[in-house]
Amino acid sequence: MAGPRRDTRGIVDAAELFTHVRFRRYEPAGPLRPYVDNYWLIDWDLTEPYASHIVPHPSVNLVFQRFSEGTPDFPGVVRAAVGFGEVAGVALGLFTQKLEGRGRVCGVKFRPGGFRPFAPERPVSEWTGRRVLVGEVFSGCLRGGLAGASGENSGGDPGYDSGGYDSGGDDGGGGDDSGHECGGGSEGDDPTGARAAALVLDPEDDLARVAALDAFLLTRGPRPDPRADLAVELAERIRTDGTALRVGELSRGAGLSVRSLQRLFAAYVGVGPKWVVLRHRIHQALEHAESAAEVDWPTLAADLGYADQAHLVRDFTATVGVPPTAYVPKR
Repeated sequence: MAGPRRDTRGIVDAAELFTHVRFRRYEPAGPLRPYVDNYWLIDWDLTEPYASHIVPHPSVNLVFQRFSEGTPDFPGVVRAAVGFGEVAGVALGLFTQKLEGRGRVCGVKFRPGGFRPFAPERPVSEWTGRRVLVGEVFSGCLRGGLAGASGENSGGDPGYDSGGYDSGGDDGGGGDDSGHECGGGSEGDDPTGARAAALVLDPEDDLARVAALDAFLLTRGPRPDPRADLAVELAERIRTDGTALRVGELSRGAGLSVRSLQRLFAAYVGVGPKWVVLRHRIHQALEHAESAAEVDWPTLAADLGYADQAHLVRDFTATVGVPPTAYVPKR
């Protein structure tokens, strides 16, 4: 098993965060890697509250958590100290989480497009901007969830523009209407995921926690789905291919119409391709601001596909809360 990964993409002032928490990333088991980007583990023991800020990726996260202070945001979770699990859909705005006292979180960050094979009954856009207890997702039973739960600013545009996702239509996914329950889980009688949370959170050893996350996912899928594979491939192309920074270029390269591309992303990623492109640009800008003593913002704007620096400044400010020239991370 590979050791911890150091990856700070999307973390606002990562150096400051690392002075308050122990943060590690690990790779999942081999069969899960086409769908799961990484596991992320956080432990903290604070004398003063601290607020972390994340510019979210276009990814669904499965999160098991336990903390000594604070009130949980979910009905049915009586004491957060017991531990519970949630599925966090793609967050549209800046994600802010207040940490206090002692706590532990073990999360699964799915690749964009990689979550639906584990929960095929609903399009991933069903979870966008929401945080839902694990029992509501993996049992196939939807009981409402929580929109805009504390810790998330759910504002923003998911990018279903110009013929985007139609929630009433057939998305061509791998789900069915037969009431099939996802995988071999038993969340129906454990809606908060307390039992699974204990298996993941109790071990003090990181590798034991990673093994528990592997086991949770491997018993629940993934269900093969070529459209999910295509969505993962196209989202990865946005992240790695500098020529795929516009929706039209991406759709032509995939041999899809723009409308078909938008429907695919809504059903499997949870947001539109335009949103994914824009979020990738902000992550790149943040990474430059974190790592470089000085940033040539006009050149960076051009490299990221912006028409001019003003457009980059507008998007950066709207997402991070301050203009790029005022963003001064702790080094």
